[in-house]
Amino acid sequence: MELVADLGGKDAVSSQQGVILDLAVRTKLMLDSIDAWLLTRPSLVNKSKGILFPVVTQRQALADSLAKYMGMLGLERRTKLPMDLPSYLEKKYGDVNVNTNGGPHP
Repeated sequence: MELVADLGGKDAVSSQQGVILDLAVRTKLMLDSIDAWLLTRPSLVNKSKGILFPVVTQRQALADSLAKYMGMLGLERRTKLPMDLPSYLEKKYGDVNVNTNGGPHP
């Protein structure tokens, strides 16, 4: 998921951020669905009353919620933290004992 990558990767996302991400994704899906439906309407205004249809206002409330979630997560892109040497060696060579100098034991 791009949002997780933008937050520095799965390992950098806290449980709290995960909950906010879930809310943001659901809100975005609802917004996309409402937008698709609204774009098929001939007008967003109830001409007899001269006001917007309530769904337009409700859609804006969802958009405001999504913006709030994004603000809570932060709008700046974060880079994934580099892997430390022991983790890199374990990933590359498997479960290898590492000596005190950071290299694998012969």
